[in-house]
Amino acid sequence: MGNICILGAGAIGGWMGAKLALAGHQVSVLARGETRRVIEHSGLCLRSASGEQHVEVFVSDSAAEIARRGTQDVIIVAVKSQSLASIAPAISALLAPHTLIVSAMNGVPAWFFARQDRPLCGTQLCSIDPDGEIFRAMPPSQVLGCVVHAACSVEAPGVIRHKFGERLILGEAVGGPSTRLASLAGMFSAAGFEAIASNDIQRDIWFKLWGNMTMNPISAITGATGDKILDDEWVRAFASRVMIESKAIGEAIGIAIPDSPEDRHAVTRKLGAFKTSMLQDVEAGRSIELDALVNVVREIGAHVNVPTPNIDALFGLTRLFARERGLYPLANASGG
Repeated sequence: MGNICILGAGAIGGWMGAKLALAGHQVSVLARGETRRVIEHSGLCLRSASGEQHVEVFVSDSAAEIARRGTQDVIIVAVKSQSLASIAPAISALLAPHTLIVSAMNGVPAWFFARQDRPLCGTQLCSIDPDGEIFRAMPPSQVLGCVVHAACSVEAPGVIRHKFGERLILGEAVGGPSTRLASLAGMFSAAGFEAIASNDIQRDIWFKLWGNMTMNPISAITGATGDKILDDEWVRAFASRVMIESKAIGEAIGIAIPDSPEDRHAVTRKLGAFKTSMLQDVEAGRSIELDALVNVVREIGAHVNVPTPNIDALFGLTRLFARERGLYPLANASGG
């Protein structure tokens, strides 16, 4: 792969960009404000257990300027889901017929129903893409989903702390194996990631969401770390009821989860006293990605006639909490 552009130089995008640049790839970063100024002056800084590394990358606040430097072979989209519509024009400006879009984001993506062998194929998800703008900017034929299993944080603009985890699960939005998927996984592996090619990235997305959609909003509301959430029997039981509803939705769309909620809680408990990404966003006064993690699941449930009273309660409580702090819009396309 030749030119790689990172859209979203935050914790995950910055980590991926730094490692790819350190591996010798030509990396460009779309960034604004202080992040752009720091990267332009000092490059990307990656801090990890093995020490601190600095690497130079090209940075600009203009997608057109990046495009003028050469055709992009890979665009890595690593922004929060609620920011995706604002960078859709940048994706379009960088996209060439051969460009691969790596969607490295939490939650359900706009292209989730791109597979033709699953129920709801072609369904537009209004809670995350009301006008279809994101779907048009990220045509499924050029998208590879990426489920990230890593913990990173931004210590300062352009300075990324990698805490643990190197795993990337990659898969075609339209499903199945492909030569380009194998090539991309090989590129990431050579750069030091634990990259896995999946024939069913939607299943991997849904399984990660199965835990994220409870732990993230509950932590945002309560301010509690993961261990405290799971140690509270009533809160854990509520999370389990939410997971049972989302598990039923998964079965209805052809993505059955064999695990029980308690199985998943046991895995999460091994992470100890961690702060979810949504709790970190609340503490930093940033908007939260509630629609892609919770609201969209309600919407899919309605499509397949699965009742979602517990998911509705979780969404409503978290939405009210966030609106009172200016972290969620007063109106959105689906769910009020």
